[in-house]
Amino acid sequence: MGKKKIIKKSTEELFKEREDIESKMQKGAAAGEAGQLGVQNGFLYISSSYNNTILTLTDELGNVLCWISAGKIGFKGTKKGTPYAANKAAELMAQNIQKFRVDKIHVKVKGIGSGRESAVRALAAHGVNIVSIEDRTPIPHNGCRPPKPRRV
Repeated sequence: MGKKKIIKKSTEELFKEREDIESKMQKGAAAGEAGQLGVQNGFLYISSSYNNTILTLTDELGNVLCWISAGKIGFKGTKKGTPYAANKAAELMAQNIQKFRVDKIHVKVKGIGSGRESAVRALAAHGVNIVSIEDRTPIPHNGCRPPKPRRV
């Protein structure tokens, strides 16, 4: 096994990311949250495919607060689709949820990848208050029309 690459951010990047988060929180407060920083209810969309796992945090209106994927963390190739990569992405998302001070999270899972269950478990293990979990995987009701039989 080769060395694992872990992306380390410089202090300038961390300060810039923190300023972005604080500006978004202040915009939410100015938009009608009565001067209160943080969001009461949030929606977390987990899109899990065979190749990647993407987590998106939104407020009640659907405005995206932040997003994280396994590829954004530093996993490459087929490792992005593993449950371990989804677990690490969910850990970072749990930290962002605490930064945004979101009280209740409604989780909506979509896709058939192997990281969907491990992402939800990681969120619950890191103290995120999950109110509901909904499966939004699209299911075909009858599919498209099959081709005509071949005449030879």
